[in-house]
Amino acid sequence: MRRFYKDVVLGDDFSVLLDGKPLQTPARATLVLPTRALAEAVAAEWRGQGDKIEPTAMLLTKLANTAIDRAGALRGEIEAELLGFGGSDLICYFAAWPEALVARQQAAWLPLHDWLHQAHGVRLKTTAGVSHVAQDPAALAALARLLAAQDRWTLTGLQTATALTGSLVLALALAEGRLAPADAFALARLDETFQAEQWGADAAAEKRSAGHARELEMTGEFMALART
Repeated sequence: MRRFYKDVVLGDDFSVLLDGKPLQTPARATLVLPTRALAEAVAAEWRGQGDKIEPTAMLLTKLANTAIDRAGALRGEIEAELLGFGGSDLICYFAAWPEALVARQQAAWLPLHDWLHQAHGVRLKTTAGVSHVAQDPAALAALARLLAAQDRWTLTGLQTATALTGSLVLALALAEGRLAPADAFALARLDETFQAEQWGADAAAEKRSAGHARELEMTGEFMALART
């Protein structure tokens, strides 16, 4: 799509105006952001476009559209999806071997289990290997309450971060500032990183990983700016 506007400014309600007209979501709702900081960041994405608009380069705008168009109408489905990740969270499944990988996972993941318990009263069960471990209903109920308490902006960020990492715990730690995006991504890829160290990296996989890391970085920024 060719660029069809010249000026990008903010409205008093933290909307984004293109040549004086409010930017709309794909569902035709006015794009109104919760904070000036996030509104400025979204506006900067639109100012930064060249002669041709590249939607894939505007990750903050994409997340804002999702929060407005989907996080309200589909909130129950989103919470259920996230709770499903919590019931089989990546960081609950430690390797059975080799010992070096097991030690690395324990050193990296166990502090997050402690944080989740101390901060939110949720103690998730862990196991070695890939066999499913059923989580305590009380832990899942506590996670459900935690998700229900999130605003739509954070819920949208959690959905994206959880999909990128395979872990609701890592996404929550990112949302609350317990982890930086780069650290959350590294913790989600401990196994892949270990295998690459042993056998060498795959160029195509590394390229995909870099794209996902960038998306997680922007997701963390989105949630932080929505609170500013």
